[in-house]
Amino acid sequence: MIQMGTKAVKFSILDLSPVPQGSDVRSALDRSLALARHGEALGYERFWMAEHHGMEGIASAATAVALSHIGHGTQSIRIGAGGIMLPNHAPMVIAEQFGTLEALFPGRVDLGLGRAPGSDQRTAQALRRNLNSDANEFPRDVLELQAFLAGDDRLGIQATPGQGTHIPLYILGSSLFGAQLAAALGLPYAFASHFAPQMLDEALSIYRRDFKPSEQLAEPYVMCGFNIFAADSDAEAEYLASSMMQSFVALRSGNPGKMPPPVEGYRESLPPQFQSMLGQIMQGSAIGSPDTVKQAVDRFVERTGADELIISGSIFDQAAREKSYALAAEVRDLAAA
Repeated sequence: MIQMGTKAVKFSILDLSPVPQGSDVRSALDRSLALARHGEALGYERFWMAEHHGMEGIASAATAVALSHIGHGTQSIRIGAGGIMLPNHAPMVIAEQFGTLEALFPGRVDLGLGRAPGSDQRTAQALRRNLNSDANEFPRDVLELQAFLAGDDRLGIQATPGQGTHIPLYILGSSLFGAQLAAALGLPYAFASHFAPQMLDEALSIYRRDFKPSEQLAEPYVMCGFNIFAADSDAEAEYLASSMMQSFVALRSGNPGKMPPPVEGYRESLPPQFQSMLGQIMQGSAIGSPDTVKQAVDRFVERTGADELIISGSIFDQAAREKSYALAAEVRDLAAA
């Protein structure tokens, strides 16, 4: 853990289960399990997977099913969604799915909730979403889900499995809306600063200012998404990070696909507008040798006061990916010493 004053900052893993070019979904999910086992051995707090739909480069669309694969192959690391896009689902179904996970892996399950669709409009329609939903629907759905997990008799119906599990909920966001909701409900807040850092400082300020204690949480708890690409040298880390950079550019260009292999000098080869876009997206990133990564992590933690960093790092080569997380853990332990 990184020590900031008297506070130790936890490290966790956010995995989209990326599908590399030349590979398939089964291999991607097995790579995710290998990373979870690796993270467990290195002392990472939790392993989260995210819901995305209609993207051939991401294998975690059926998030609860993918998490069952991770849970069966690990022993102690917490597992969870970072997150479930609740507008895509009936709250009762999510209560049942994560209640089942809690029955299989007791005391290890988290449930992070977002309101972004995680898809385009055509995919959203295929998921049977109501595209005309109003802004108040997400808070109502969160409260309904909480009630199902608590076994609230006022619902008149039970989520089985699910009722009485009190699985900890987290509100995810990249805007002020999520900060306000997490504060009002007294829930932990996870900000997507690993790809949408623009409103980070204001959102955290609002969350901490307006936080109301709840049964789940007595005081504010902030998680921040953060990219780490660590290697023996700055140049090697930049090379490894180019796979994710290519994926970002492809996504913003409307042409997402499987994760490409790294390319030497990729960032410098881009037109200025794409270089600028990457610079904005990747503000919440540390790319380099352990010394470089430590400096970037220290600056980010000092800026945000985060209680926990949930670390993303999509790297084409599995061995390099695992080494990056091992070096990040060394940075964490060095800072805590």
